[in-house]
Amino acid sequence: MDSTVLQTIKNHVAIITFNRPDQLNCFNYQMLLDLEQVIQEVKANPAIRTVIFTGAGGKSFSAGADLKERRTLDENQVRRNVNKIRSVFNQIEELPQPTIAAINGYALGGGFELALACDFRLAVPEAKMGLTEVTWAIISGAGGTQRLPRLIGSQRAKEMILTGRKVAAEEAQRLGIILEVCDSKHLLTEAVRLAEKMSVNGPLAVIQAKYAIHYGCQTDLHTGLAIEAKAYETIIPTEDRLEALQAFKEKRPPQFKGK
Repeated sequence: MDSTVLQTIKNHVAIITFNRPDQLNCFNYQMLLDLEQVIQEVKANPAIRTVIFTGAGGKSFSAGADLKERRTLDENQVRRNVNKIRSVFNQIEELPQPTIAAINGYALGGGFELALACDFRLAVPEAKMGLTEVTWAIISGAGGTQRLPRLIGSQRAKEMILTGRKVAAEEAQRLGIILEVCDSKHLLTEAVRLAEKMSVNGPLAVIQAKYAIHYGCQTDLHTGLAIEAKAYETIIPTEDRLEALQAFKEKRPPQFKGK
């Protein structure tokens, strides 16, 4: 049986592909377990400096939970699946490396929630995205009701969530959900280009900058400044910081090792 999640690594960039194209890359329980394993491998691999998520096939990033599987589950199994998808998406948000969602089609329900857990989102013009759970008489259970309002404000998020409305890529960009709209031929190329722009920088500095932004934005300015100061202190004793200064002196590109 083919793996439901594929991973390739090149030039410090990991590309993670959801591999159930015939099911619009919907998440069944096995796929969640496979994704969790890949996420843990990425987190533990210092050679990976940025991470890209995308979907196999030409139609879908991920259309969310596998409702065909969901129909066969009892209430305890439903809770198991929801707890797992919530946990895995939290793990994605907490990855130390920057993350990019390359949205190549439908990103609905859980698929959109995964994209919201990433640091950046790029999409093809044909992409449709939204939190459509209320149309199935449920609500978002993997962070959608919390991450979307923090991204675009509560009023606009409520309108999308409570109506179950899907938005196209251009509107999503206007709302601030999408960083860039790219045609399908260049989506992954642009995602890799963005990833490599970050990967050439001091990897520990990138990690600490992401950490300071992510956790600082969840608190008041005074506490956020303390988080930033702590992150800076972490960088001072690193070899990469000294390498950057030496490279500047010698007028050459720095060779960062993530140490």
